Amino acid sequence: ATVSEPAQKCCTENIQPFLTSILEELMGPVSSGFMEVRLLFDREVNEIIQDFQKTNDMTKLKENVDQLMNLPFNSVKMEPCYLKVNLLQELLQDLKSRFKVYHIDFVIQRTQNYMQELMENAVYTFEQLFSPSHRADSAKVATTIEKVKLRVLK
Repeated sequence: ATVSEPAQKCCTENIQPFLTSILEELMGPVSSGFMEVRLLFDREVNEIIQDFQKTNDMTKLKENVDQLMNLPFNSVKMEPCYLKVNLLQELLQDLKSRFKVYHIDFVIQRTQNYMQELMENAVYTFEQLFSPSHRADSAKVATTIEKVKLRVLK
């Protein structure tokens, strides 16, 4: 009871007025990082489609889908996604001094973990939705891959 009123007053006067602008500022790098994950998934699936259209090889298609499943763990391909979030380092430095925000690296690392998890979910969902179609007519496979990709991106 003794601390509640001063704490509420402190939050109301010194933190709450800045929350909206802080969230907007932080969401820029976070959103661009997640958008980069989406674009990477899109590019990778488009490459699978193009490769299949050139070769019409179902064995190669299976290999490419298997490689797609490893995408979340491919640090080289995921790096551009992670770099977008590294901009938080600069933004959080200001917050660190103003609001005593610590563990900036933890915030960035957790965001990058969520990005990897999102990619894991995307490739897993893609594989689950596309798997039954592996046995489909090879003329329809590219169209099916595109439909599955669009469904996952939704």
